[in-house]
Parts: sequence; structure tokens; C-alpha cells
Amino acid sequence: MKLAGATTAAAAMFATGSSADEDDYEVIEASGQTINVDNETFENKLIDVSNGNAITVSVGDDATIRNVGVSGLYQGDGFIFSIGGGGEVEFDNVYLGDGANKTGGDHAHGPGAVFYHRNASADVTFRRMNVQGYPNNGFYCSNSANGGAITWIDCYGKNNGVSTFRAASGEDSLHNCVAYNDDTDYSTDYGSWGGYTEDSGRPLWVHSPGGVVAEDCHFAAGSYPSAVLTHDGANATLDGGAISGGTSGAVDTSSAGSDPDLSVPDGVPTSPEEAVSGNEHGGSGSGDDEAVGNGDDEELPNALVFDGNETTNATRYEFEVAGDVEPSSGEDADIDGSLVHGVVADWSEPFRFDGDLEQLTLDGPATVSLDGDEIDPDDYGEEYPHTLEVEGEGEPTSFEVTVDGSIDLESSAAEDDETTTVSGSTVQSSVTDDTVTVEFSGALTDVTIIDGDATVRLDDDVIDSDDYGDHKLLPHALVIDGTEDDDPSEYTFTASGAVVESTYQDATIDDDDVIEAQSVTGDVDGHLDAYWFDGDIEDFTLVGNATVDIQYNVREQ
Repeated sequence: MKLAGATTAAAAMFATGSSADEDDYEVIEASGQTINVDNETFENKLIDVSNGNAITVSVGDDATIRNVGVSGLYQGDGFIFSIGGGGEVEFDNVYLGDGANKTGGDHAHGPGAVFYHRNASADVTFRRMNVQGYPNNGFYCSNSANGGAITWIDCYGKNNGVSTFRAASGEDSLHNCVAYNDDTDYSTDYGSWGGYTEDSGRPLWVHSPGGVVAEDCHFAAGSYPSAVLTHDGANATLDGGAISGGTSGAVDTSSAGSDPDLSVPDGVPTSPEEAVSGNEHGGSGSGDDEAVGNGDDEELPNALVFDGNETTNATRYEFEVAGDVEPSSGEDADIDGSLVHGVVADWSEPFRFDGDLEQLTLDGPATVSLDGDEIDPDDYGEEYPHTLEVEGEGEPTSFEVTVDGSIDLESSAAEDDETTTVSGSTVQSSVTDDTVTVEFSGALTDVTIIDGDATVRLDDDVIDSDDYGDHKLLPHALVIDGTEDDDPSEYTFTASGAVVESTYQDATIDDDDVIEAQSVTGDVDGHLDAYWFDGDIEDFTLVGNATVDIQYNVREQ
């Protein structure tokens, strides 16, 4: 799953370091106090509310709440966690699963778990949270419409009154989350709600104009009429996952199944003690990067994170380590032994590894951090770590080379050859009895021998050009021309067959354009983009006034 499919705030902060030992946490007895957390980390705390007293953790600017468990039935009137600051706020590995009861007071619905204030402006990420049995919402975050974005990742909610996930902003999103009602008798399991039953139980409630996407989430309404409800012009889309129960408002469930998996997501703590000890998936440490989704911190002690959160432009990356490497949450990277390459846009991709970071290249605006500290890729290895040689065999041979990264022509003779062009990540040239050499970063995605024969070597090893790219001599061309329009145009399309960026009709090849399988996203702003493709164009969307031209079998013309 792509974390935020991916979305702008779809990446939680990365936890580095080791988990807390069983006795390596502080016990806080509730006594009506307020604990202020501002520009700091509040972690490894067991909050004991079994004495019936209230407690408030006031979350300010750039705060992190990690490895925290609330033990006992909560009998206060307000919310335990109250978010009122700005910047980046993170919750990771937090247990609020012992529930609460309604005792009267200022809040009509009784106590709640997490509240996002109307005057808050923080971008908040909740990861691996367990929230159950709170009468006044599990996550009351519909005030995010006033500023900030909320992201839930691997969160679990059960039997929360009013709603479990209460969202608003068009930037809010949920990923691999579960919420449901099983008609629990609260007087037995969570204490009396004082007879309050109205509006109890929406798994997801979306307020105010703006769309919220729930990716791979599972919701069940129980006896409540709606598992997902939208309000005041809002809309919700379930992308994957499953839903049981009705919906109300603008809810798109066309991509969701009907048999939700209501088990606790991997890594979510199931007790206060498990949370404060930093369970096997739980985080502890600096919190400056994305959370570990899998892997063993002791076996793979180093954390490398590619962060594209600040921009929607794509960044291609490649790195090589001296030991083992595995992704922490992203699934899209290509890992070949200790060599990794991939693409990141408005999300983050974290990795764990051991040994030294030997090689790192970055093509695009993303940043990269190592064990919580931002690093300069130029400090690690060569700018162009790979070499490709095309050696002629005595007859004129044209070829085209494309990489998923940056490319540089090394052969000085070819630089002076009018038949040689270098555009973006593609080189087109010809050889007879000479050799053209290019250096590049990233992955070799295509070698096309257009006519004749040549010997091709990748990093000194002879390769078969047919093994690289399934788009050799793709027959059709798609051209998006923005040269006659003063304003930029954005486009997306999907082909039924392979697709590759091209310099056809002197088109540019842009690092910002993203190709994922047969789907392409890009833009033109005073220039022209072109693609070779096979099959048909199954879907095309254009925002702007660029012209679009599809030319079939153009290679034969």
C-alpha cells in the first residue's frame, strides 16, 4: 500500500531506535491534571485512570505522542487528548481501548478519546491507534476543515459513540483502518453511558465540503443504520477494503467489498502494557521519520526515508547498502539484493537496512534522511553509478536507451554526432564499428535496437536488450501539445498495453511525469509530451487547453 496514496499527509513519522523494556516507562496517575506537550515528545507513559479521575494531555505545536497506554475505564467528562497547536503532530502506538463512561458535565455525549480544536492548524498523523468505547467520538477531528490535514494509518476503533473517525478536510484520509460496532452492552463492558444511545456508532463520519478517501479500510455499522455518513456537502470514497451496513450522503463504495475484515491491524497495541513497551511493531526513538511497518530494529538498525510530502512532483531514487534492506511500509520499490530503486511523490517511503549506505542518488525535489537526520545524496557514492555501452558490429545500427533516473553521455565522439540526442532520461544514437557509452542513475528500463546489431554491456556485463522493457518498438504515439497555450494543462491516461515516454516530434521527457504500469500522470506548460504505447487508450483526462493527438501504427509510416 502506498501511504498516502497516496495523499499529501499520508506518511506517519518514522520511529528509530529500540523498544522500551518492560519497566522502562513512567506510570502517571490521573488526578484532574493537564499535561502540556509542545515541541517535544511524550512517550513511554502508562496513564492510569482506574481511580475515576480525569486527565487531559494538551497537544501543542510539533508534538509527538508515542508508546502511550491509558489503563482503566475513563470516567472524566472531556477528551483525554486535546490537539490545539500547529505544525506536524504525530501519534504512534497508542492504546485507548479500555473505554469510558458518561458521568455528566459540560459535554452532552460524555468523554471522548481525541479532539482536534477549531483553532488548531496542525497536520496530524495517527498511526497504530486502538480506541474503543468512547461515548463522544473516538477521533473528533472534523474541525480539520478550518486548517490542517488528518491522516489515519493502521488505526482500530470499536463501539465508539457518535463516530469513530470524524473527518472533514479534503486533505483527510484513512489507510488500512478498521471501525465497527458489535452492539456491546456498555453497562457491562465499558460502564454506563447514562442512558445515552442516540447517534452512537458511525464508523466514519465526514463533515463539510471536501472529499475523504478511505484506502483499504473495513467498516461495519452493527445496528446503526450507516457505516459511513457524509454531511454538509462532503463526500467519501472507499478505495478497496469492505463495508457492511448502509451509507448516507455522497459515499462511493463501488471499489469496496461487502465482507469486512474486522480484526485488529498488524502492529496496533491490544493492551496498555503492550503500547508502553513499544510492541514488536511499535515505535520509540526520535520520531523524525516514517514509522516502521515491519522489520527488526536490532537486525536492521538503520532507517532511510525518502520524503516527498511537500510536493506532488515525482522523485526517482536509488540506493545500495552493504547489508540487507527491506521496506518499512512502502510496497512499490524495486529491491534487487542490496540495491533499491523507486519513485516517491506526495508520500514518504521508509526502509530499514544494516551495514553502510554505499550509494545514493536522488532525481527530484524529495528529501532523504538517515536515522532521523537529513543527508545530501552527493555524499554517498557517484552521481551516475551505472555504465551502459553499445558497441557496433560493423554495420550502421540505431538504438534508444531509457532509464528510470538521470543519464549522461560519456562518449565525446557521440556528443558531436548529429544523430545523437539526449533528452531527459533517454539517449538516441547510432553506432557502426564504434562504441557509445552512457552513465546513468536509477534502473535501466529499455534498450531498443532499431536496426542492425550491437553488443550491449551493462556495468561490464553483456546483456540481451530484449530483457529490458516490454515496450520495444511500441507501434502507437500519443502527443499532448501545450505549445500553443499560455496556461499549463494536466493529464492522466491509462493504456491497455505498455507505455513509455518518448521524444517523438521533439517532445521533452520530464522527470515530473510519472508512469506506473500502464497509467501516466503528467503536465505540459508551453511544451510537448509524447508517449509510445501498445493497445488502446482506455481512459484519458485533460485539465486545460492542450491539444491531444493519437497516432496509430506510426512506426510503420
